[in-house]
Amino acid sequence: MNLLGALGLNFGLLVAIMIILWMISVRIRDVSFIDAFWAYGMAIMASAAFMQTSNPGSLAYMVWALTALWGIRLGTHLFLRWRKEGMDPRYKKILGHAMDKQGMSFAKAALLRAWAMQIPLLFIVCLPAQLGILLADADPVDLVAIIGAVIALIGIAFETIGDMQLKAFRSNSANKGKVLDSGLWKYTRHPNYFGDFCTWWGIWLVAAQTGWPVWIAIVGPLFLSFTLMKWSGAPLLEKSLKKNRPDYVDYIERTSGFFPMPPKKTANR
Repeated sequence: MNLLGALGLNFGLLVAIMIILWMISVRIRDVSFIDAFWAYGMAIMASAAFMQTSNPGSLAYMVWALTALWGIRLGTHLFLRWRKEGMDPRYKKILGHAMDKQGMSFAKAALLRAWAMQIPLLFIVCLPAQLGILLADADPVDLVAIIGAVIALIGIAFETIGDMQLKAFRSNSANKGKVLDSGLWKYTRHPNYFGDFCTWWGIWLVAAQTGWPVWIAIVGPLFLSFTLMKWSGAPLLEKSLKKNRPDYVDYIERTSGFFPMPPKKTANR
């Protein structure tokens, strides 16, 4: 099997899908469903890699199953949320700035500020899963892979429970304008992001026994961790929440920003 050829085929598939989705977003004038495709896209990349494996063993099945489980669950959750809530204000602001300040058309802004940027980022973050599947062949599962699978499953469960708790909280009209600080949200301000973090570090550990290409692909979970903790994940979300919800400042003071920890005692609690 030609490893570079297989990865190239996956990348070409990703570009083709992104172009089709970009055309749909131009037609409906909304790119917000890109978040759902971020998760679905990873499952697609893993599945495309699996289909190119001639003799998949238990390790390849494990990497594929973990990636597909995470991607389909999260992608469906985000797609249904988009269908219910409509356009994401973040993308409206990003595209609006490009159109108003830089004179871009909606089509150009959607392509350059959303879809085109996601192609290399999605491919890189998903690289450990792709390489792990393509290189595994009939390799058995070792202890490190089992540990990685446990970490990934904890991450998927953590994220799923956090999303369910947030959905239930928002569905109660009495909670409008309030901050969710119970359940998993009592121990971390971002259970969903922490779940992503665990999932992709776990998948990298599962795939790591296949050798040095996956070791180099550690750039995937490293970049995802940076994105979630320092760039467009928690920081961007919290900037908005601090402006719109006065109680959020107190929530920040007593609740861990990322890794689950017992809440701190504050003057108000």
